[in-house]
Amino acid sequence: MRVLLSPLVALIGSGLLIAVDPPAGPKLPPPFETKSVTKHPKVIGWPEGKTPKAPDGFAVTPYAEAFDSPRWLYVLPNGDVLVAEARTLPKPDAKPEQKEGMKKSKTVTGTSANRITLLRDADKDGKPEVREVFLDGLNQPFGMALIGDHLYVANTDGVVRFPYTTGETRITAKGTPVLHLPIGGYNNHWTRNLLANADGSKLYVSVGSASNVGENGMKEEVLRANILEANPDGTGLRVFAGGLRNPVGMAWEPQTKSLWTAVNERDALGDELVPDYITSVKDGAFYGWPYSYFGKNEDPRRKGERPDLVAKAAAPDMALGSHTASLGLAFYTATAFPEKYRGGAFVGQRGSWNRSQFAGYRVAFVPFKDGKPAGVAEDFLTGFIANVDEVYGRPVCVCVAPDGALLVTDDVTDRIWRVAPVKK
Repeated sequence: MRVLLSPLVALIGSGLLIAVDPPAGPKLPPPFETKSVTKHPKVIGWPEGKTPKAPDGFAVTPYAEAFDSPRWLYVLPNGDVLVAEARTLPKPDAKPEQKEGMKKSKTVTGTSANRITLLRDADKDGKPEVREVFLDGLNQPFGMALIGDHLYVANTDGVVRFPYTTGETRITAKGTPVLHLPIGGYNNHWTRNLLANADGSKLYVSVGSASNVGENGMKEEVLRANILEANPDGTGLRVFAGGLRNPVGMAWEPQTKSLWTAVNERDALGDELVPDYITSVKDGAFYGWPYSYFGKNEDPRRKGERPDLVAKAAAPDMALGSHTASLGLAFYTATAFPEKYRGGAFVGQRGSWNRSQFAGYRVAFVPFKDGKPAGVAEDFLTGFIANVDEVYGRPVCVCVAPDGALLVTDDVTDRIWRVAPVKK
């Protein structure tokens, strides 16, 4: 198997690095205009009867509860919903203040469920009546993809393939490793998402950086801060696009069929830097990390190191606010929602910790037209913030259910929300 080892050198040496004309970007303040602040939320949970808020005409109800950090969702062709349950694990060398902040955010504990749970709503009443442990014994699973009769699962250390038969509620067969990946990563960068192309001939794997801004040297960033492409058997591994600090959500835009991703940008430059974003992903493009951000804005902490890469850095399509932790990404391809939402993008924003006032903690909606964003990101699901220091929950994954409802994981309160139009 031929592997492109370095996310930067491999792209340059192979001649795959291309310049992409940037769109008009947001107006950005200078670095360090405000002090970098650590403000972890205290999660207080949802009071009885309280739910997030959706626009008029929608109802928000609990879909399923009592998980152990439900991070990601995947809908099988028969309508079964798979829930990846995994969490960030504390690092042995974490500083006391980091551990305390993680404790407050209910993100890090000593264990991870390391399983995938299956939910089935056979009577289509918007509430699953079948719930089974589908796969367990995994290693911080996240992304899932079905190709033919095989289910691919992205653990933090690699992609594993399992045999799958339509309708089964548990897989007991031992998985076959097809890709080895660098384990763990900075903060929550252990997540590895998966996406297959339309004909199942390629897999796309997102891998976040090992550091905030390459502060430990680029040797530890091999195969990181990239979206990788490989054949389903693991051969042909290459860097599809680089310089993406922490790409998590991935989806195919329904009109152009182009790959899009949601990316978490860097910390410690101030309240309003650097915006998280969604962007179309060009084959061979480089998106700046760690040397520049939002195109050719050079990071002062890497000043003068790689002017060649700064000059080639592509600007993303759509800024979504700084430190919002934009993770989930789903294009609305169903017809249950009103016309304005069809073809647009829903983005799960888990919320800030490196900002003086909370940002994110919502599901945003971005309208699309002709395959491109056609307006500002607007509130769709809100009400997660309780006050200046506390939150009820934190949204992560968004996906479209078979009936056209939107499912949203709330990993810190161990539940999944369902958003659907009110029946008239």
